[in-house]
Order: sequence, then structure tokens, then C-alpha cells
Amino acid sequence: MIIKSKSLPFTISLLLALAILLVYVQVGSHEFLFYDDNMYVTENPPVQGGLSWNGFVWAFTAMHAGNWHPLTWLSHMLDVQMFGLNPGGHHLVNVLLHVTNTALLFLVLMRMTGALWQSAFVAALFAFHPLHVESVAWVAERKDILSAFFGLLTLRAYVHYAEQTGVQRYVLTALMLALGLLSKPMLVTLPFLFLLLDFWPLLRIGGRFQPVHEGTPDRPQTTVSRLLVEKVPMLALCAASSVVTVIAQKRSGAVADLSLDIGSRLANAVVGYVQYIGKTFWPLSLSVFYPHPGAALPVRQIAGACLVLVLLTAVVLLLLRRSPWLAVGWFWFLGTLVPVIGLVQVGAQSIADRYTYIPLIGIFIMIAWEAPVLLGSWRLRQQTVVTASTVVIVTLAALTWVQIGYWKTHESLFRHALSVTTDNCLAHNSLADYLIRKDDLDGAEFHLQETLRLCPENEAAWYNLGVWQRKRGELPEAVNSLSEALRLKPDYANAWSNLGAVYLALGRLPEANGALKKASRLMPNDAAIWFNLGAFYGKTGRSGQAVEAYREAVRLKPDYAAAWNNLGIAYQSSGLLAEAATVFQQAAQLRADDYAAWYNLGIIYIKTGQLENAAGALNKAVQIRPDHAASWHRLGMTYLDMGRQRDAADVLRKLQTIDAGLAADLMQQIGPGQ
Repeated sequence: MIIKSKSLPFTISLLLALAILLVYVQVGSHEFLFYDDNMYVTENPPVQGGLSWNGFVWAFTAMHAGNWHPLTWLSHMLDVQMFGLNPGGHHLVNVLLHVTNTALLFLVLMRMTGALWQSAFVAALFAFHPLHVESVAWVAERKDILSAFFGLLTLRAYVHYAEQTGVQRYVLTALMLALGLLSKPMLVTLPFLFLLLDFWPLLRIGGRFQPVHEGTPDRPQTTVSRLLVEKVPMLALCAASSVVTVIAQKRSGAVADLSLDIGSRLANAVVGYVQYIGKTFWPLSLSVFYPHPGAALPVRQIAGACLVLVLLTAVVLLLLRRSPWLAVGWFWFLGTLVPVIGLVQVGAQSIADRYTYIPLIGIFIMIAWEAPVLLGSWRLRQQTVVTASTVVIVTLAALTWVQIGYWKTHESLFRHALSVTTDNCLAHNSLADYLIRKDDLDGAEFHLQETLRLCPENEAAWYNLGVWQRKRGELPEAVNSLSEALRLKPDYANAWSNLGAVYLALGRLPEANGALKKASRLMPNDAAIWFNLGAFYGKTGRSGQAVEAYREAVRLKPDYAAAWNNLGIAYQSSGLLAEAATVFQQAAQLRADDYAAWYNLGIIYIKTGQLENAAGALNKAVQIRPDHAASWHRLGMTYLDMGRQRDAADVLRKLQTIDAGLAADLMQQIGPGQ
């Protein structure tokens, strides 16, 4: 198709961009999740530090969260540099990348094929398909859309190279591929995709492989063997990326152990392909996590999935020369899913919506190019085709809008997951973790019970149970649960840290010391571990060591209000009152609703003779927690020291309703007649 108007592609790109922003704008009010977002951003000290030389070095040397993707880390650091820890900014950057990817896909397809409306339809399906919500609405999946961005740039560079081969154009293609691999190794099959595109629509393969009815190609043609040799340097890049990825995932324990045998993995892969196809055409009941069936897949389901794949492959091969886009789209879909289909099982999921971000383009190409052929044979009017296409896009956009809504909070996301899946151990456990963090202990209880019923050998479930019991004051029970977590995973640093804190609360100091030292060796960059060490040193009278431990905690996590507060107490115990005042001010700024920070700040002001400031801080404390008798008592005494007898008397009347003993003491200080 010849494009008559040069402005039309720009207009289509602009309309797609505006529509995406309208559908996805709601993510600007979404929260960070306690599922990977914490590991990637909110509890990741190098990322929280923003862009810096140390952060740059860390990005290229760390294998954090089971991955090596330095460009992804740098993009998160840039977000923190611009938006801090405001989740809205991080989410909207994802949306802008999705907008850019959609426009790139449209323009690249149009450049390769010259087909304006088919390219636009593929781009619209890509933009609004509900399966892509996970990649866009999840901050931790920045790696997905960032790698796709560089992947599409690689595709554009390759088309440019195919039009006129040359060293510079080849180097540019390889560079874009390298940047994509530095974002996420999902692109390791891209050189094979180039071979598909060499067949169609680039038409670089001559002889009997040339599709019929394609006319004379305007690009230089060559043999298959030469095209294979051409891809070798890029295949080497992909192989190196694969090796580094496997090392990173094994170090983190992300690769499933061999109890999941190759037969189970192959069966899940075959069924997974068919499930992805089903969700493409019926995108309902989508979940952030789909439990892996293990070896429990029925034979008839495996056989049926094999039959579907074989039949579809046979059809596209039979139509290879008549409809080459079918084979290209089909093998695009199959091939780009290979790294994540579960042959090497990473994580506990069977499939994942995010894995479809690039692969579904293949299915969309099949639909967009074959539909006009079929509809033409049915002699449907053009207006009917346009109407049907519009209905499909609008319907998908509406479903996407609804799906985005489930991602608003961690709780809404995982409650939805539980509503559309069964026996979802991870969803129960993740929801329990969230509710424990929010101190909703009653709400967490059911989900803990379900997690342990479904997965009694899950160390994270025992860990969460131990934390839940610790918060409830059931300390001996917490020791048992955390010990079980450590039996299942001896190097579980957070379990050692919490066990140390429980031992400390029980007064079992030698055991607390051993557990906390073990935790700090296993995970020296965890702020919570240093916080617990600080508590241990404080309780054992080692104020100087407590100061050092709390300082390390706030260095690793600058917004750690409780650590700032305890650091102030440690400074105070060491007689460093000026330092304590500064630190308590920091704690109060971080958590303006924390009465303890204001109370402690008031005490420091009293000790340093800053009575006006002390009265202000203590007033803040009693406003936040009106039943805190010690704050009222200190406020009354401060008013007396300032000569404000009437204000002290007002405090006394309030204190008499809260604590008779402290009220009697304040009354004695005020004296008769007030």
C-alpha cells in the first residue's frame, strides 16, 4: 500500500499516544507494591541514592534480585533523582515508555511493509491489550518495557541495514541489541527473529524461499547461509547475556531446583503456549501470579495443547508462500517466548502476563495481515471492517482500564489474584505480608493459615508467621516459626534478623547476638538488620556501637524514621545532645505523625534549655497521641519552668483524666491555688 499523506502516520501516532495516556493515566495515583517494587526501588539503597558514580558502578556490578540489567537500574535511579519516592512519577515513566514503544512498533512495521492500516492496527492491539497491563502498571517491570524500547530500536536499525548493508549500520544494530540486553535478557532470540523478517517482509532471501505475489523486492537478496553467518556476532552477544543471566539467577536462588523435572517443565511449556493464545483472544481473569501445576497437569490437557500447536504450525507452513505473515507471526510468538516459557524454570509461576509484551506482536501481525485476505474473500464492505476493528480496539481498551484498576494497591491486586485463581499460595502469602506490614494482624491470620495449608514447606510463609507472632507478642511461638523458616532455608537473612530481635525481647542475649551477627554477614546491606543490631547494643549498654549500627541503618535507608529515632536515643545515652536533637528533628520530619519522635525531641530541648521549642514539640506529641501521659506531664513541667502557670494548670486537668500518679506529681509541682 502506498502512503499518500506524509502527515497521516504522525497523526495516527499522536492519536494512539493520546488514547494510551487516557487509558493509563490512572496509574499516576497508584502505590508501589510490596512485591518486587520494594526490591527494585523502595528498599534498594543504591537506587534510592539516585544517579551517582557509586550507583553507576553498582548497576554494572550487582546481580541484585536475580538479574543483571544495569540500564534498568540506572533508569530507576533517574526516576528517584526526578521524583524521589513518589510512586506516581515512576508509574508515569512506564506509561511514556509504552507510548513510545507503540509509536516505534507502528513506524517500524510501516517501514518494513508499507502497509499503513495493518501496521496501525497491530500498534493499537499492542497499545491496549490487557495482557500488557502488567508490564506497564508495575514499576518493577520497567525492565520489560525498557528492553522492548531498545528491541524496537534494534529492529528499526536492522531494517535500515537490510535496505543497504554496511558496517556502520550493522554496528548500530548490534549496539541497540546490546542496550536491550543490558535492560533485560528477553531479547536473546532477536537474531532468529531477524531471519524470519529476512523471509518476510524484508524479502532478503532469494530463490525458492521468496513468497508469491510480493513483486520485485527493492532490497538486496542473498542466501540463507550468508544470512546465518551475518547473525553470528549478534548471537554471540545474546549467548554472553544468557550466561550472565543464568549465573545471576542461580546466585539468587531464582532458578527452580531439579525436583521440577524436565518432563514437567516441557509439559507446562506446551500448555503455557496454548494458555497465552487463549488469553490473547479472551483476556479475562488475568492475575499477577499463576501457580505452577508442577507434575499435576492432566495428560489429556498436555496432549490437547500439543495437538493445537502442531495443527497451527502445520497450517502456517502450508500457507507459507501464499500468506508468509502467518509463519512469521507464529514463529515470532513461539520464538520470543522461549526464554521465559519455563524450560529453565525461574520463579514459581506457570505463565506470566508480562512475558507477552514482545511475543504477542507476532499474533497481532498474523491477525492484521490475514484478516483483510479472509474478509476480502467474504466480500465484506470496508465500512464493516473498520467498524469491527474499532469495536475490538475499544473493547480491549475498556478491559485494560478495568485491569489497570486492580494494580492500584498491593491489597487490591492480590485480592483480585485470589478471586481469579485457585490454591494460590504466593498470593495468600504476599497478601499476609502486606497486611502484617500494615499492622492488620487479624486480617493477615486467614491468609497465613491458607499459605501454610497449601505450602507447608514454604520458608517465606513460616517467616511471615514468625513476624506475625512477634507483633502479637507470642514470642516463644515466633522462635519456633522463625526456626522452621531457617530449617527450610538456612541462609535466610531476614529470618535470622527477626529471630535475633525475638531473642532480644526474651532476654536471651547470647542467642540474640549470634542470630543478628549471622544476619549481618548474610545481608550486610539490609537496614532492618542494622536496626535490630542497634537495639541489641542499646539493650546491652553499648551506646557507641548502637550509634554506629543505627547510623548504618539510616545510611542504607535514609527514610527509616524508626532508625533515626533510635539513633537519637543512642546519641542521648552517649551524652551527645546536640547530635540527638538533629536526629530527632530528622525523625519527626520523616514521620510527622509519630508522637515518639516529637516526645524525644521535646526531652532533648528541655535538656539543652530550649524550653519554647520543647513546648512546641511536646504539644505536637499530645496532638498526635492525646492519651500519652508522659508527654502531658513533660509539657506541664515545661510550662512551669517557663512561668506559664495557667497553661500548666490546663495540662493538669487533662492529665488527671489519663494518669492519676503523674497528675499528682504535676499538682505537687504547681502548688496550691491553681
